[in-house]
Amino acid sequence: MLDFFSSSAVFICFDLFSGVKSFILCIVCAGKMSMGPTQCDEVTEVVCLESDLQDGQMKEVEVNHHKIVLVRNEGKFSAVGGLCTHYGAPLIKGALVGNRVRCPWHGACFNTTTGDIEEYPGLDSLPTYKVCLKSLTLWKLRKLTQCRIILGCISSCPMFMCLWCSTGPASLQCAETLRQNNYGGRIIIVTKDEQLPLDKTKLSKAMNIEVEKILLRPSDFLQQHGIEVLKEKEVVSVNTEAKTVAFNDGTSQHYDQLLISTGARSVPFIVSCPGAEMENVKLLESYKDAAGIYQMSLGKKAVIIGTSFIGMEVAAYLSDKAASVAVVGKSKFPYQFSLGPDIGKMTMKMLEEKNVKFYMSSDVAEMRGVKGRVKEIVLQNGDVLPADVVIVGIGVIPNSHFLKGSAVEVDSRNAVVVDKFMKTNIPDVFAAGDVASFPLCIREDKRVQIGHWQLAQAHGRVAALNMLNKQTELNSVPFFWTVLLGKSIRYTGYGEGYTDIVFKGNVDERKFLAFYMKGDDVVAAASLNFDPAVAKVAEIMATGKKITKSQAETEVEWNSGTLE
Repeated sequence: MLDFFSSSAVFICFDLFSGVKSFILCIVCAGKMSMGPTQCDEVTEVVCLESDLQDGQMKEVEVNHHKIVLVRNEGKFSAVGGLCTHYGAPLIKGALVGNRVRCPWHGACFNTTTGDIEEYPGLDSLPTYKVCLKSLTLWKLRKLTQCRIILGCISSCPMFMCLWCSTGPASLQCAETLRQNNYGGRIIIVTKDEQLPLDKTKLSKAMNIEVEKILLRPSDFLQQHGIEVLKEKEVVSVNTEAKTVAFNDGTSQHYDQLLISTGARSVPFIVSCPGAEMENVKLLESYKDAAGIYQMSLGKKAVIIGTSFIGMEVAAYLSDKAASVAVVGKSKFPYQFSLGPDIGKMTMKMLEEKNVKFYMSSDVAEMRGVKGRVKEIVLQNGDVLPADVVIVGIGVIPNSHFLKGSAVEVDSRNAVVVDKFMKTNIPDVFAAGDVASFPLCIREDKRVQIGHWQLAQAHGRVAALNMLNKQTELNSVPFFWTVLLGKSIRYTGYGEGYTDIVFKGNVDERKFLAFYMKGDDVVAAASLNFDPAVAKVAEIMATGKKITKSQAETEVEWNSGTLE
């Protein structure tokens, strides 16, 4: 991977002393990862006995301020960094199966022998530590040269790669995968946004966050690896015969291979609601939108239309910042059709405890304002809600409008149709992320469109490998999370069409695991305060195994980190 972190090399040594084997860790402290090797001294420290770690188990130790996870699998020992490279989750609390550990928070997976990231989110691999046997208690250490990452050279190869995106993860992951596999051509990411690729999942969870804190990669990293980003530039059309794209500024660009990763945009409210065109009616689509909504809401009356995941996160975030927060939803409970009424009712109660007011089983009839600014919302039942700012979150639609008139196939929802290799119907044109309609392996290749951050990264990697003629199929298990008032609901699988829900724990007590059933099979799972259950379910699904209803009802160790 194109890792960009401080790393260490570790030796784990078995020491025969008084007939007892013990682990001795020898850490090589290194600076920021670069194109060449680094050197520094090793540090040794006894951390545990061999008997403390059984086959199929992992153990966290700390040596010289480094958290390290030791793993024993099939009699062999390995050691990797103990913190997920996405947002620092402790991997010791994740799910271990064979030589792979899945992060308990957001589902990233790492190989415990190589450190490689094998499932997303996240961009970096883990530091790895070598294991060896020693027969002496004390050991004279020496200098060690360590370099785990060798990046491909950027040559003057004439091949050109144009990547389109909305500063999303699919295009960046595609670009990095190309460079990791020695692609030497030109790579361009085109975005209509003002910023470099950033973590947009944060925009509804921490609306006033500094942009530097959510950049996926800093500008010097992109420059170092020859990844160009053209900002504030929007694609308006594509000519697949001439292999050119046209931009809103009148310019155009030739490509040799093309990735369409333009994401999705919020459904506008203007068509269906009088007054929705007023200036303080906002959509959350960019960093600028998030910052603007935050400033407009401070000490003011905020009304949120829609109980989508983004809408609920915005309501939770503004609950202690706005003078009042009201949420209007068409269903009886939030998330009623995705997570079910029980979880929806629980989340509504969580926010009501923070003085968020809900107006459910209702819709907006009109918005009334003065001088182009909304002052009140009129509901269909006649209720009138005061409003200084209105945030609309009623769903998204694929950003594929620029393909009108092109030969690229889109489905009835205007999503770009791709196969398991992320290929469209046009040679050298690929698609990834929220804009793509793709076959989902865990549901017998049912064609789906899923707007998950983790899946977008997986799409980007698979697209890149197939651009390089390294035939690779998409086989990721969807993994999603939402955060309300500091509490994270995790979700894996694909629950559309579920017929029943089996619960472990107690939803009212806000500690539960929910299995979504379709017939006798588990097709998805969600949890709150039940880690690493959802990570464990995802790993079982990733192996191709089925979880039956009886297993969901009788298994008692879903919140343990190992798989039986």
